[in-house]
Amino acid sequence: MSIRPVHHTATARPAVEGAGVRLRRAFGFGETAGCDPFLLLDDFRSDLPQDYIAGFPWHPHRGIETITYVLAGSVEHGDSLGNSGAISPGGVQWMTAGSGIIHQEMPRGDGHGRMHGFQLWANLPAALKMTAPRYQDITAADIPEVVEDDGARIRVICGAAYGIRGPVDGVAADPCYLDVCLPPLCRKRLRVEIDRNAFAYVFSGSALFRDASEPRPVQTDYVLPQPVPGELMGNRTLVVFARGDEAFVQSGDEGARFLLVSGQPIREPVAWYGPIVMNTEQELRQAFAEYRNGTFLKHPLPAANPK
Repeated sequence: MSIRPVHHTATARPAVEGAGVRLRRAFGFGETAGCDPFLLLDDFRSDLPQDYIAGFPWHPHRGIETITYVLAGSVEHGDSLGNSGAISPGGVQWMTAGSGIIHQEMPRGDGHGRMHGFQLWANLPAALKMTAPRYQDITAADIPEVVEDDGARIRVICGAAYGIRGPVDGVAADPCYLDVCLPPLCRKRLRVEIDRNAFAYVFSGSALFRDASEPRPVQTDYVLPQPVPGELMGNRTLVVFARGDEAFVQSGDEGARFLLVSGQPIREPVAWYGPIVMNTEQELRQAFAEYRNGTFLKHPLPAANPK
């Protein structure tokens, strides 16, 4: 077994999206080569409704999958063909935009005004860019959780871990998406397939991610910050791993909670503007032309998942 070195780290940066939602962006828009097939990760959390209540009104998507994971509050959603629902705490919506949908997402706080969730974008390969859209709405009760003797808790949203599989299936990049919660000063090795790109995102407490030696550079065709050895990573920190088949983590004095996400890289050209991701600039221009002239939607959507 080889422990994955830390390739680079970054702190999520403030951003404003939708109609004025204040969030933190861990990565996205031009910084994604090391995370292929993932394009973007946003962390939206606040106790102030004015930071999120305006939401993400009607907008199109094509060529990607959007994964919304809610920890506090809820996200109400609807699309232009009449499907609607809400993502409750602990729940996930995995939306395959495929050939195109037009939808809206409206965050709502809990009884104390708290809202916390993540949105991850996964790219689709060229062969599936124009596939029929679909939703997978997963409630908190549907997501299996592994509880270990040392107090570690791992929710398996997608992919396999500890001999169980998450409820999301049929996803192009065959990703693994885990929510890992560790008690204080807990050491853990987490299996990651060696041919996948992988990252962790710390959103509570702190943790150390490293191998037995100093992190080492990886040969790439893009420029990244220099690797940082042995640092304790705190809240809102992205950790991108180099190659290996396990990730080593040790939580800090207050414990740690983080997302651990991996996927098979697509390694295709990316033409990206706003909510649409294609392979060529011509395909991108065509998508926006179709959105303007009313021919954007190519497939009738099925009825929303009743969960």
